[in-house]
Amino acid sequence: MENNTENDKRPRLPPGQHLTDRFPVLQKGRVAHIEREVYTLEATGEVENPRIFTLDELKELQDEEQIVDIHCVTSWSKFDTKWSGLSFKKLLSIVKPKISANYVEFYCADGGFTTTVPLQKIKSETAMLALKYDGVALGDKHGGPVRALIPELYFYKSAKWVLKITFLKEDRLGYWEKGGYSNKADPWREQRYSHDD
Repeated sequence: MENNTENDKRPRLPPGQHLTDRFPVLQKGRVAHIEREVYTLEATGEVENPRIFTLDELKELQDEEQIVDIHCVTSWSKFDTKWSGLSFKKLLSIVKPKISANYVEFYCADGGFTTTVPLQKIKSETAMLALKYDGVALGDKHGGPVRALIPELYFYKSAKWVLKITFLKEDRLGYWEKGGYSNKADPWREQRYSHDD
């Protein structure tokens, strides 16, 4: 399945990437574990309706299933990965970002990991808050119970173990970006490091 639109002539496999059938698991530290019974997701910042969602509420709001290609900054790509969850469009319709909101920061359970993306990127048709991978609820190693999925960016922007989403006026560098990785993270432009931006 191609992710390309009719107007998008990009190659399916971005430059510098190689295909894998496996799903390598990488993170900044140890794998986080979150008790599902007490999990909450906070949406706050530059929004009209700040909310705190339980996992059950997010499950009830599930409206999206996508088959997408994913691309890791370490150079592996995996085609046709199947995800389901809550579209960011649905989330945006609930929390209603203010006109002042330009960026979205994900704050995660693994020792305060953060990453930020432009608000426009989560409005993509394929972007979602993923609750399942390949039909199964996300386990710890894949970022469960809830992770971001933004397949048009390198996969470190698809934050795992998301606890809070903050809508921001201005950009804010996250964990990997402060360490020299690209803040733009476009696989087709090979924006792996900050000097590539």
